[in-house]
Amino acid sequence: MTGATTRNEERAPVGVDPTRASIARVYDAFLGGKDNYEIDRQVFEGVKAKAPEAQELALDNRAFLIRVCRFLAGQAEMDQFLDCGSGLPTAENIHQVVQRLQPEARVVYIDNDPVVLAHGRALLEENDRTHFSPADIYDPQAVLADEVVATHIDFTEPLAFLQLGTLHHFEGPKNRPQEIMREYIDALPSGSYVAISHFLDPENEHSTVARKMEEVFRHSPMGSGTFRTAAEIEDLFCGLELVEPGVVKCAEWWPDGPRLKPLSQVSHCIAGGVAYKP
Repeated sequence: MTGATTRNEERAPVGVDPTRASIARVYDAFLGGKDNYEIDRQVFEGVKAKAPEAQELALDNRAFLIRVCRFLAGQAEMDQFLDCGSGLPTAENIHQVVQRLQPEARVVYIDNDPVVLAHGRALLEENDRTHFSPADIYDPQAVLADEVVATHIDFTEPLAFLQLGTLHHFEGPKNRPQEIMREYIDALPSGSYVAISHFLDPENEHSTVARKMEEVFRHSPMGSGTFRTAAEIEDLFCGLELVEPGVVKCAEWWPDGPRLKPLSQVSHCIAGGVAYKP
């Protein structure tokens, strides 16, 4: 294990510190990926120790992302997507999902993690309608003014704007995530859609698990992971028209079929929704 970790660290891209946990790499560990280091796996294992099913947070979020993108490309007929905090490339990336339904769809991924940039740019070299920006997703004005975004996203036409599994990692003033979303939403043209997923405090018997995971995340080397209530998550949509069924547990947002087994307690602790801008 030590030798493997050392070899992995030696291959770290320029600008990457393999001794500091990365949100993108921790998610990669949750998804069973290999683009992570020992420090990221320590965070993953720490959360699992508190809630053995914690891996389902990432799996539920990813499955929600795929279903949302199918809806936006198929039913809503969106042909341009702006994805904030894309994370490391994995199976069923957004451009792969939406371009099956809208072959001409343009996708711009935004992430300033050096590992994500290194892997993402290599992956996307083979897709001329998919692009990557290193802007800071928590700085809307920087994103909106970014050259890659301005070149490939047409803000005079409807688009799909995605903040999936990102806002709960913002560390700063409590109301800033809603302010961030307000700045983005104000810039979106009429007819656009907004999708958000977020760690959830379900305010019931599962809240204890949510708060335990929050404690582990925020006091781990990763240092972030806020669990909000459903009402607080709904506020992030800034009054837009929510698509039915509104903000619900990610696993229950238009599932692919009937549920044959009960949700785990962790699946009660991540929620998402999609809204429309008239």
